Amino acid sequence: MELPYNDFGTWIRRRFPFRVQKISVDSGFSCPNRDGRISTGGCTYCDNHTFNPAYCDRRKTVTEQLEEGKRFFARKYPDMKYLAYFQAFTNTYAPLRHLQALYEEALAVDDVAGIVIGTRPDCVPDDLLDYLETLNRRTFLLVEYGIETANDATLAAINRGHTFACSREAIEKTHAKGILTGAHIILGLPGEDAQESLRQAPLISSLPVDVLKIHQMQIIRGTRLARQYEANPFPVYDLQSYLQLAADYLRRLRADLIIDRFTSQAPAELLIAPRWGIKNHEFTDLLAQHLKRTGARQGDLTA
Repeated sequence: MELPYNDFGTWIRRRFPFRVQKISVDSGFSCPNRDGRISTGGCTYCDNHTFNPAYCDRRKTVTEQLEEGKRFFARKYPDMKYLAYFQAFTNTYAPLRHLQALYEEALAVDDVAGIVIGTRPDCVPDDLLDYLETLNRRTFLLVEYGIETANDATLAAINRGHTFACSREAIEKTHAKGILTGAHIILGLPGEDAQESLRQAPLISSLPVDVLKIHQMQIIRGTRLARQYEANPFPVYDLQSYLQLAADYLRRLRADLIIDRFTSQAPAELLIAPRWGIKNHEFTDLLAQHLKRTGARQGDLTA
């Protein structure tokens, strides 16, 4: 069934002659806005426990985490191949020699067909990009950048520690190396209404990004944002409002941009708001139905 947007699942199936699954890896990284290099405390909304699966444990080696992840997924798809997903915190925030050892260890694991690296735009020095360029010639490689927003005032308020110009520069450099480049944004950050998000859509779309991840702002227990929300509650999207925003945002993105996701789902015991009570795939189904019902599709407002 053809979808009214350019979805990641269809794209990745065309890239490989076999089914692939990401396995998250936590290699013990920090972030420069956590360890004091540029700030402390990290992003105001962040708690990595919201997306680390049980097998993802920084006390284990990369190989141990990948082997455990393989056992988890092989029960459903015995012939699966895997992408090692360096996801937690900033996965390029270390000396090059250390990074090379981690990435090469992952690629040496049986049935690992490539790697995905999640990082920040201010943590990709030129020598690392040179190495990734060579790595890209021999395996599947996707580098994902946390942009979060194109609004510098919001970036400062959430303690990101970089600007949108920094994001643009890193993405342009990575793209120039011929490396598949991903970006991550959050809709509904404090102070950003639907109008502001839609203003940013063409800016994000103008970047030389191959894959885009989108998700709603979630307020997670124990974070600085949760304390701010408790002291002075600010608006969060209900399901229908976010559904409409996601559709409107998608229509303002170029049609060839690959969309990896529209929502994230924090564990119920950690999530304060919004609590929609549906799974990610259920939201995606609702969005596809909405787009088809209204005759809208990705990129139809970009002409």
